Amino acid sequence: MTTFSMYSASIPVFKQILNSLLAILDKAETHAAEKKIDPNALLQYRLFPDMLPFTRQIQIACDFSKGAAARLGGLDVPSYEDTETSFAELKARIAKTLAYIDSVPASAIEGSETRAITTGSGEKTKHFTGQTYLFHYALPHFFFHATTAYDILRHNGLEVGKKDFIGTY
Repeated sequence: MTTFSMYSASIPVFKQILNSLLAILDKAETHAAEKKIDPNALLQYRLFPDMLPFTRQIQIACDFSKGAAARLGGLDVPSYEDTETSFAELKARIAKTLAYIDSVPASAIEGSETRAITTGSGEKTKHFTGQTYLFHYALPHFFFHATTAYDILRHNGLEVGKKDFIGTY
């Protein structure tokens, strides 16, 4: 019988998809150059007017992964400014996020299933246990924004498929 691991259910999953996004960003940058597309046409693209643009989707995916690592590890969530305006800057943000989540010891995350976790403030305050937070809040939000970023690029002609999104594990 194996035991459940909060670390294994979180950090490797975030790393897998963030690394996939890094590879997809490389492809998007190449695609824009080869097709002579202004990078901002992709970076600021929205699937629908009331949705956030590509750049913001990447920023939020990073925020949910670093936030989950910190909260599950009982640490303060690091704050990143949302100033990225290029593929290179988005790749740097993902790299910084990967470095941060790698710095959170597995031992700090293990056993966090029942840790009290609070997000937001004021009317937007939400209270969770660690396991509920991970499975019903952090991971769904992370995957939504990562998938939306992928979908924006795919919609704009980037030749990527499911394997590019899933990456290697």
